[in-house]
Amino acid sequence: MSAVPRSRPKSEYPKDTKTSIYRMLYRPSSGFQNFRRIVPPFSIESLQKNTKVADPPKPHGKAHNQTITQSKTFRMYYERGDLPIRLEYLTGGDKISWTVEIDKLDYGLYLPLFFDGLSETKHPYKTYARQGVQDLLAHGGEKIYSVIPQLIIPIKNALNTRNLEVMCVTLKIIQQLVMSSELVGPALVPFYRQLLPLFNAFKFKNINCGDFIDYGQKNNMNIGDLIDETLQVLEKFGGDDAFINIKYMVPTYESCYIN
Repeated sequence: MSAVPRSRPKSEYPKDTKTSIYRMLYRPSSGFQNFRRIVPPFSIESLQKNTKVADPPKPHGKAHNQTITQSKTFRMYYERGDLPIRLEYLTGGDKISWTVEIDKLDYGLYLPLFFDGLSETKHPYKTYARQGVQDLLAHGGEKIYSVIPQLIIPIKNALNTRNLEVMCVTLKIIQQLVMSSELVGPALVPFYRQLLPLFNAFKFKNINCGDFIDYGQKNNMNIGDLIDETLQVLEKFGGDDAFINIKYMVPTYESCYIN
């Protein structure tokens, strides 16, 4: 029978051998040399050794992301040919004409319908909707007051597209809507909580194009300036409670009567 080899005690190993074994057992591998435990910032753990403070969250920027929305109702009426409006192609530019007198139209049906088309971004839908809204508001007068609750959701949907062109056009429409009748301004005050939240995200978003010409300022399509103008119009025509409600939703807004 072969003898079983006897393991030597540690004292029998040479001194250099014991040192190399100790280093091999207790020295961390290269993969763990740079390991640091992630800890939350401003905590007691952040003062400990071999720890790393977690990085701050990166802004996702969803406030300015555009959303694609289409007006199914407006497109359905257009494709069926039920809109009392037509587009005339002229040499000097396209012109929209009404097939029925505007004063004889049912504002309870057509005004919310054309407002619903403000979120459109393609021709000819956006052309019909925008020109139709402007004409209806110009000739509506007191008939607009009773339709205001039906206009809130279309306006909110247009603003929520976060498309700068759509938002600028919608802000101009809001100004025209407020000034179309003395009854409209105060009637919009209860709906500020639905219309004004998005104003905070874009109130200070002005285009800086460096040495280039900003044609948006020439056409009054600067989103930041339009928001300020719209808020001022809402305050002027909204009555006594307008400023308080605007200030609640847009804390950075300053009254136009201060200056």
